[in-house]
Amino acid sequence: MAAANYHRSEDQFLCSICLDVFNDPVTTSCGHNFCKNCLTEHWNTSDQYNCPLCKKVFNTRPELHVNTFISEMVGQFRDKAQQEASSSRSELQESKPGEVLCDGCTGTKLKALKSCLDCLVSYCETHLEPHLTASRLKRHQLIDPVENLEDRMCTKHDKPLELFCKTDQTCVCTLCSVLDHKTHEFVPLKEEYEEKKAKLEETEAEIQQMIQKRQLKIQEIKHSVDFSKGDADREMAEGVQVFTALKESVERGKAEFIDTIEKKLKTTEKQAEAFIKELEQEICELMKRRTEVQQLSCSEDHLHLIQRVPSVTVTPVFGGWSFRGLNPCQLLYERTLKKAVAQLEETLSEEMKKLVPAELKRVQQYAVDVILDPDTAHPDLILSYDGKQVHLGDVSNKVPNNPKRFSYCVNILGKQSFSSGRFYFEVQVKGKTEWDLGVAREFSKRKRTISLSPQDGFWSIWLRKRNQYEACTNPPVRLSLKCRPEKVGVFVDYEEGLVSFYNVDSAAPIYSFTDCSFRMKLLPYFSPGLNEGGRNSAPLIISPVSVK
Repeated sequence: MAAANYHRSEDQFLCSICLDVFNDPVTTSCGHNFCKNCLTEHWNTSDQYNCPLCKKVFNTRPELHVNTFISEMVGQFRDKAQQEASSSRSELQESKPGEVLCDGCTGTKLKALKSCLDCLVSYCETHLEPHLTASRLKRHQLIDPVENLEDRMCTKHDKPLELFCKTDQTCVCTLCSVLDHKTHEFVPLKEEYEEKKAKLEETEAEIQQMIQKRQLKIQEIKHSVDFSKGDADREMAEGVQVFTALKESVERGKAEFIDTIEKKLKTTEKQAEAFIKELEQEICELMKRRTEVQQLSCSEDHLHLIQRVPSVTVTPVFGGWSFRGLNPCQLLYERTLKKAVAQLEETLSEEMKKLVPAELKRVQQYAVDVILDPDTAHPDLILSYDGKQVHLGDVSNKVPNNPKRFSYCVNILGKQSFSSGRFYFEVQVKGKTEWDLGVAREFSKRKRTISLSPQDGFWSIWLRKRNQYEACTNPPVRLSLKCRPEKVGVFVDYEEGLVSFYNVDSAAPIYSFTDCSFRMKLLPYFSPGLNEGGRNSAPLIISPVSVK
């Protein structure tokens, strides 16, 4: 008899010879119990009649009688054990919500292990056995259990859907391929399944990238708000210093100045809060979409995946990401301040002289290391070894004519490109009679006459003969400078749409382009100008930024 595992409290029902539950238990005169067959066989193979447990010897072979009391207790124990085993099996096999049920069960519906595409029936372990043993049923196509098996049959020919028609983008049976779709292109469902699954994985990767971009954007916005608060504090402190130096007549102006900045900060915080909320909602939607894609990608059900792919691979359309933090621009600052102190122009002028260096210091903290890009240089330009200086040579260099190179105007761009944030660089223009400085769009014109204007992707200023300084707009704006700059600083705030130029030595602003629409990457732009018979032979030099 096979041995079984039982609790220690049930050892009293075990035979000490076979170690199994008693079968026809008998009792010896010494009081020990054994299975009748076990004890009989023991005595048949032994030279004497003794108790296998205590070894007591009997003179004659005892007559064995079944102990009815113990037999009844063993019977009750067997019934209980069978009920517990049956209950345990039912708990293991019984279906859970959302699982496919066995169509063959008449009582409690158990969980189906397989579905048959030929029978259109789902089977549990017990009812599946004929499909695993009967030769005729072994040829049936079994799949993981699914609901609505009738949806897997061709409604016209009552055949399983086994092919995918690429022409009509639909699942068909074998008869459809030779009747209704005979001129179409077909592939097995599995092949289309693999293709769709690969696309789902690509979609999931794209969604994940979108989520990451939005998460990064949220961090940028939060940083922008924090930085805006710092800007607001600095502007407020400087404004208070200006208004304190004025008479009582400008106190109203001081209040207006503070109120303007505080309102702008509050507006920015509200806009940031709304924008973050919108992005978080988009992230939730994308996570939901990613979960759907992951679940669908894990499916081994060819038909279900193919039919569901179109609804989950459509990329949702979201709003734009344009956000501008609080960066009180020069025009807003000067307009508010000058309005408040119009009657005290002389005093205000003295206070402004104190503020301009502070403004230059603030933009200098965004200094970047700009290096000239030889691939963009006009053939007549000569660059220094370190890529920091450029001047016009006497002869053209033999260089490849690539799409990036300026071929008509003696221009050159920096290697670094910028598509967000703020950056600043300084260029020495000492000793020159002509030069251009500024920034340009990445894909600005290179091969013909260039109109230096924002409409053509250039934000720059230049110096021409007779000390003529102009902002390159359409038409150009003549600039009146109190002193000739020897070093020019260029500052760009991409999100704010701002390009500002400064005379570094006097810390005076030269000109600002505001409300610019960049739309693509920006690169630093330079032109050393023509030689003018040697009068303009000095190079443009990109200088290291030194905050005073």
